[in-house]
Amino acid sequence: MRKKIFIAIIGIVGVLSIGTLAVSQMDRAVKDDLFTQIELFSYALTTVKTEYVDDVKPKDLIYGSLKGLLSSLDPHSQFLDPDEYKDLKTETEGKFGGLGIEITVKDGLLTIITPIEDTPAWRAGVKSGDRIVKIENVITRDMTLNDAVKKLRGEPGTKVTITVLRESDSKILEFTLTREIIHIQDIKNTQILKDNIGYIRLTEFREDSYKEFHKAVEQLKTQGAEGLILDLRNNPGGLLNVAIAITEEFLPEGKTIVSTKGRRESQNSIALSTNKDHVVPWPTVVMINQGSASGSEILAGALKDNKRAVLLGTKSFGKGSVQSVIPMPDGSGLRLTTAKYFTPSGVSIHEKGIIPDVVIERIYPKKDDEDAKKKDPNEKDVDSIFENVEKTNKPAPVQEQDAAKKRAAEIHDELLNDNQVQGAINVLNGIKVYKKFEK
Repeated sequence: MRKKIFIAIIGIVGVLSIGTLAVSQMDRAVKDDLFTQIELFSYALTTVKTEYVDDVKPKDLIYGSLKGLLSSLDPHSQFLDPDEYKDLKTETEGKFGGLGIEITVKDGLLTIITPIEDTPAWRAGVKSGDRIVKIENVITRDMTLNDAVKKLRGEPGTKVTITVLRESDSKILEFTLTREIIHIQDIKNTQILKDNIGYIRLTEFREDSYKEFHKAVEQLKTQGAEGLILDLRNNPGGLLNVAIAITEEFLPEGKTIVSTKGRRESQNSIALSTNKDHVVPWPTVVMINQGSASGSEILAGALKDNKRAVLLGTKSFGKGSVQSVIPMPDGSGLRLTTAKYFTPSGVSIHEKGIIPDVVIERIYPKKDDEDAKKKDPNEKDVDSIFENVEKTNKPAPVQEQDAAKKRAAEIHDELLNDNQVQGAINVLNGIKVYKKFEK
């Protein structure tokens, strides 16, 4: 029995090695150490199979081992069973069932990168930076990102209760959310604000984002725009190639957009603009905040380093690693961190974020101030956080709000009353005045 399982494990490792581990390039000492450890793994697997109180299927043991293997690397690497692999594919199509939140693991805690606008989580008042400490009264301590996503997703119309720690207020809040099909509108609120300054909100980088962005720019051109505010606040990223394509619309041919660096030479690359026709002709302010991550950080960093736009707002999230999705023979897959992003000036984005040229904290109306402030989370004592959560008898319930209709009616006035948007308008008006002096 042990011999058979050992042979099976060697076969599996061989498959995983093709194109990823490059075992043939390792020196002899490294290979010997690898196979010594595989023998240990085989022994442990055989022992569990023969001695564990319940009879567990070999496939379940292997899948469990692979989940542990990938989760031990970093919060973004995951083993995906066949169903999860299919779900990952649907995410990039802009339509899926769930709550409308982007999540990650940060400082050992399940953390919301951002709620997607006009979704159940956004309407309920979930905030960027909220820590999910319970899902349906199950403590999320040691819960993998993959398992959390599975618990949060479900059939449209069903409910799920999450308990979050809002560190900025030292509050524990409970949200009961109704799952729905999430339709993502990438480009929102394209309009002229004032003084011929155009505004575009880019919420994510999906398959159609580039086409929609191009339409929005053309719309502003016909309306006589002379400047642009590109709002990337709470944009969690998305498809890298789309983020690069949109960035190219601001940069002439040959300018560096982003570089990636990994362990292998093939993982190192530099993305250069191929744009020979400036589509975006105006001075631009790009707005970012703690909810701006990944693709939005690439766009913001490229425009900042190339002196093509002024960045305004607060420090971005700091998600600057590259995940490659590698299909497995049985329909499962590996989501593996293979490289890190660097801005054109060579600065790493990962876990550092991008600091804007003009730092302006968001100031909310007084009635919303305590619930809406966002502060950058520092390193936390994870154990003490969960101890406090377990001692809390009844989190404060939060009622779902129907904010979408109100926002549609008041969006223009709200933007003009947004202090960060006001700051962006002032920057662009200042650039106009400066250009008059140059003439």
